[in-house]
This record gives sequence, C-alpha cells and structure tokens, in this order.
Amino acid sequence: MLVCPQCQFENPNTNKFCQECGTSLTQNTCPECNSLVPFDSVECQECGAIAGVIWWALVVGDHQLSEVSLSANTTATVEESVSVGGTRTAVYLDRHQRYQLLEVLHSPEPDAANQQAANERHVLVLDCQPLQMSLLEALAKQASEASTGLSSSDPLLATAEAGEAAPSEANRGQSVQSMAVPSIAQPYLALGSKFHQALPVIHDAWQQEGQQILVLEDRSSLPRLIDLWLDLDLALPALQLLHWLYEMAELWSALETWHACQSLLEINNLRVDEDQAVCLQRLYADPVEAPLTLQDLGQLWQTLFAQSQRTQIGAIYVLLADIEAGKLTTIADLRSRIEEVAHELQANQPETEMMSDSERFELTDTSADNPAIAADLSSASPPADVSASTASTRLEIPLTELPASDDDRDSDDLPTVVLPMQLFNLEDAGRTDIGRQRDHNEDYFGIETQATKLESPSGKTVHARNLYILCDGMGGHAGGEVASALAVDTLRRYFKEKWQSAPFSVDGANTLPGPDVLIEAVQLANKAIYDVNQQNARSGSGRMGTTLVVVLIQDTEAAVAHVGDSRLYRYTRKRGLEQITIDHEVGQREIQRGVDPDIAYARPDAYQLTQALGPRDEHFVKPDIQYVELNEDTLLLLCSDGLTDNDLLETHWRTHVEPMLSSQANLEQGVCQLVELANQLNGHDNITAIAIRAKVRPNLDHLR
Repeated sequence: MLVCPQCQFENPNTNKFCQECGTSLTQNTCPECNSLVPFDSVECQECGAIAGVIWWALVVGDHQLSEVSLSANTTATVEESVSVGGTRTAVYLDRHQRYQLLEVLHSPEPDAANQQAANERHVLVLDCQPLQMSLLEALAKQASEASTGLSSSDPLLATAEAGEAAPSEANRGQSVQSMAVPSIAQPYLALGSKFHQALPVIHDAWQQEGQQILVLEDRSSLPRLIDLWLDLDLALPALQLLHWLYEMAELWSALETWHACQSLLEINNLRVDEDQAVCLQRLYADPVEAPLTLQDLGQLWQTLFAQSQRTQIGAIYVLLADIEAGKLTTIADLRSRIEEVAHELQANQPETEMMSDSERFELTDTSADNPAIAADLSSASPPADVSASTASTRLEIPLTELPASDDDRDSDDLPTVVLPMQLFNLEDAGRTDIGRQRDHNEDYFGIETQATKLESPSGKTVHARNLYILCDGMGGHAGGEVASALAVDTLRRYFKEKWQSAPFSVDGANTLPGPDVLIEAVQLANKAIYDVNQQNARSGSGRMGTTLVVVLIQDTEAAVAHVGDSRLYRYTRKRGLEQITIDHEVGQREIQRGVDPDIAYARPDAYQLTQALGPRDEHFVKPDIQYVELNEDTLLLLCSDGLTDNDLLETHWRTHVEPMLSSQANLEQGVCQLVELANQLNGHDNITAIAIRAKVRPNLDHLR
C-alpha cells in the first residue's frame, strides 16, 4: 500500500501515480524548485537542494554479526564503507533495501558513559521507499485491527508493552519476519505523545541478528544548547536561561521512569528547536552501576554557567548550590524553586541584583532577531475571552507545563511569569474547492493583509492588521455564490474604512474594533443580501443567504464574529485542537436549552440553520462576537462545513493540522492537503479553508 503524500489516498504497491490525484508515487518533489526527484536520490538534479527523505538510524548490538544487503545482491558488514573499490555502491541497513546508508556507520565512542553507548553506532540513511508503511506502522495497524482488547489508546505502544509480534506484512509485497518492538524503542513510544516536541519522532524499529535498530527523526541540524549558551554575543535574558533549566527539570521527571536521565547529561545531545524549546537528539540509558540523582543535573547546569562565564543571578546561584548540597531531592521541590526564582526576577525588573554589586545582568533582548532569543515562555494559554471587551496582550500564566504530580502544589498557588507577547511572524493561505457532488461553488473567501515590520537593535517585530472572511452561500444556482461574494465584499469595504485605513501607531495604541463595530459590519452585510432578495421578490427557499466567519487580527489580538455553521478552530501545542465558534443550528440551540445532545441531534431538523445572512432583516441576525489572544504559537482555521462535517478535523488533526504549526511547513500545501482529505472523506459539499499561522514570543523590552 502506497499512501499518497498529497491527498493521503491509499494506492496499490504497483501504482506509479496516485489514482486519486495523479501525484507521483516514485519521486519526491524538490522543496526549492519543485522538480521531481527519484526516491533513491538525495539531491535534486536541477538545483542541488536536499530532496530525499533522510532519517537518523541507531544500531545497538554486536556489530560483527550484522549483515546488510547490497544492491548487487551481495553482502557486506556494517564495518565496510558505502564505497566499494572507489565506486559508490548502494548499501542498505535492512534486508528489504529500504534504508540506504549515506555514510559509514560511526564507531562506538571509546569513552562512552554507559554500556549502551559503548555498543552502538549511528548513521544517516536515505528512505528509498518513503510512501511504504514502516514495520513499526504495520505493527500498529495490525494491533488496532486485531481487537486484542489492549487497554492502551495507542495500539503501537500497547502492542510493544504486551510483547506482540509484528505483522507478517511486506514492503513491496515481501514478507517480514515476526518481531517484537525492540526494548530501546519503547521509551520513545511511551513518551512520544506527551513530549513530542522534546523527543525525536520514531519512524521505524526492528531487530536482526542480535541487533536492535531504530530509525529516528534527524535532529543533527538543530543548534546545540551549549553553543547558544556559550555565545555571549547573544546576551540571552536570564528568563530564557531559567526557562531552559525548567524544561530540563520536567524532562528529567519523565525520563526517570524509563531510566533515561543520562539523555540530559550528554551535553551534545541537548538541542534547541525552532520554538526555542530544549529537545533531545536521542535517548541514552542510565548507567547501571551508579544511579543518577538531581545532583547530576545540577552539576550539568553548573558546567553550563562555568564554561560560558555568564554571571549567575544571586537566586540562581543559591539554587545551584542547594542542588549540589542535596537540599533539593525531588522534581517538585526543584520546580517550585525555579518558579520562585522566576517570580523574583519579575518582581525586581528592570534590573536584578547579581552576585556582586559591581556586576549587573541587564535583561535586554539585544539580538531578538536571533532564534536563540525567540523563546516561548508561556506554558498554557487562558480560555478564550468570550466577553465583549478587547483582551489584553499581557499574560499572567503559571510556569508549570505538565499536569502536577500528587505532591505538587495547586497550580493556582504557583508563582507566575507575567510577560507581554509580541508578534514576529504571521502567515496565511486560503483555498476553495467545488467538491465532488456540486456543479458550482457557493463558498467564497477574502483575505486582506496589512503588515509592517519594525526592526531595531532589540530585534524584529511584525505589526499586523489583517482581515479574514469565509462565507458558505445557499440559495441555489446564481444565488448562494452571489450572497457569499456580496458579504465578503461588503465586509472588506467596511473594515478598510473603519479599521485598516488608520495609520499604525508605534506606541501600540491601535486596538481592534469593539463589538458594536463588528455587529454593525455583519448587519451591513446582511442588509446588502436582504435588499437583493427584496428587490428580486425572492421568497421561501429561493431567498439567497450565506454563513459567515470573520477574523480580525491586530498584532497579538484577534476578534471573531460568526453567523451560521461555518467554523473557526484554533490549534496550539499546549491546548491541542479547539473549536472556537458554536454552530447556529437547531441541534446546538436545543443543547443550550438543556436538552441531551443525543436527543437534540435525533431531531430531523437538527442541522437546520437558526441564523444566516440575507434571508431575514437585521432583527433576526445576532452574530456571536469573541476576542481571543495569540499568547502562544497558534494556527487558526476558518472552515466551511464541507471541511468540518463528520468530525473530519477532530479525527485527523494530528496528521493534517498539527504539522501546519511548524515554521518549516508549507502553509499553502497544508491547506491543499486538508481540502483533498475533505474531498476524499466528505466531498458532498463545497470545501473552503483559510489557515493563519501566528508566531509570537515574549516581549522582553520592558525588562531593560
């Protein structure tokens, strides 16, 4: 089975092109020039960019016994070079000739800290069959279909814990040997869902001839934490350093269960991702002979400060001294102390007392354009403010990110970090599609952007005043599409005059329009459509109308107005996928009246709209107004019901929504994949989506 990377359609192994959308199933698309590149090629022949799918493989076990297949149907040990007789010969890590070695397997480290590291090697590999299901994925699929009664919601993890064997499925039709999930893979599987940002993605795992082999996400290109820490030119704020310590403490707590705390003590293993969060290149097993304690973690922190020659703030100095003295023995105590230090830093801004009176640590972001400083210090955004007042961009949030353990204090009592946020990147993409059953498209959308970039010695900030409108028309041929287009055009003109035409204010005095202005705009759009209905003497089902969802973004604030069943969703890493709007339909109306949801949606008219623009005058249109903050990296999705029907987003958000938040993801491609998925699984209606990706960071200017 070949899963199309464009539309996710499942094709037979023999297909060269997707039978659904025509995408090539034998070639990658170059990310730079869009040329087609064979799966077994690393670089694009046209522009030289990396186009192959590359993984980082870890081989643990007796290397002398290992054999890997060659393209010439001969064998060679992993000790040999990937070049044979001066000519490059394809050498594979597996017998199915899927993972091609791109370099010689590195020798074990002679000074390895533990036995596992002394008996392992790693290498970059090219995935020559990237559309094939991996052995690990095949195992998960079999577990989910076998109805074994495993209690875990993750079939792969449940199978691993139960010691199930792998399915006898094949890559390219070949059979695979029955195998259990290697033991070294189980921590990745167990911790991956909660710590997906900190741990590399595990793609494949198997055992062969006394070896355990893992195929992981390659994080070698991410900057090392030590490099950022040692770079004094970055002038890293104390809160950034403190945040990294806190993240390591949280990881330590999770890794303790799997005896993998050594992962945090290997200094070259600590990386920083695009969101400036601490992450690991891989996991290391703890040494058996000497159990690790928090004092080992404290010693690493001492080393970081000592090597960088950064002056330690008094509170941090005392913290490290207490760890070394054994006064802090639990993660709960350590977290509490870090939170207290953060609270002290906030209370003593703009300057913090140092170890000596002659030295001052200025908490100034003098190089915010550098990704090392663009840190997301927020841990959990507050619920959306559904009141009529404009939300503030100033946050008051607890530092803790994970559910508190039994011995932790209630989060309401924790010290808080109060930081304003600022926008440093804002992207958007929209697409509409007729679907598979309609003969015309009644959906319509509009995007009006107005952004300025402010650069200064303290970094780069984006000031935006953007408008996003999505409408799903109704009323038959030459009716629904007229209503949706008329609503979009009316709202565009209105907000251009009332909001976007005002000059940007450097001091941030500009604000979003108030709820009265939003209601007036929606009423004008309703009147424009209603007047056409009256002029043309339309009646009953002949009266055209449209749903509406509109989002206004002013820097880190957003205003939302909606009528009907078009929706706004929000996705963040902390909160997952959330539906922000509530459909204006009979079923939801009954639920709000206290009717049980099953009874409410058993009505034959449950999905009938209770509100829409156009069919009735302004007395019957009452839009819902909300104000929300963009206080962490956020993806907003405006959707027509062709995309949201049958809980499509709720079911497939991990594969189609979550990846779109990454700065490395192509937003337009992500929207196209959502539309294609809706065509594949729904397709009965027009499909429209607008995606907005907002990247924010703490505004540290006030700490100068």
